[in-house]
Amino acid sequence: MYSKSEKAYLEQIGNRIRELRMEVDLSQEKLAFACNLDRTYIGSVERGERNISVINLRKISKALKIKVYVLLNIEE
Repeated sequence: MYSKSEKAYLEQIGNRIRELRMEVDLSQEKLAFACNLDRTYIGSVERGERNISVINLRKISKALKIKVYVLLNIEE
């Protein structure tokens, strides 16, 4: 289980991914296909339910055509 602050951090990252995905007009399904990940995985990441791996952050960043550091540009 995650602490409150850890859960909030995961939610921030998920919200950032959702925001970037919507900016490029991709559904969760289309993003998942582009990343070779499952749609349910993308949904759980966006809801802050998963501690996403560095490799999957890279896959998502590539699919969104951004650098990983741009994806992680969130306030703590």
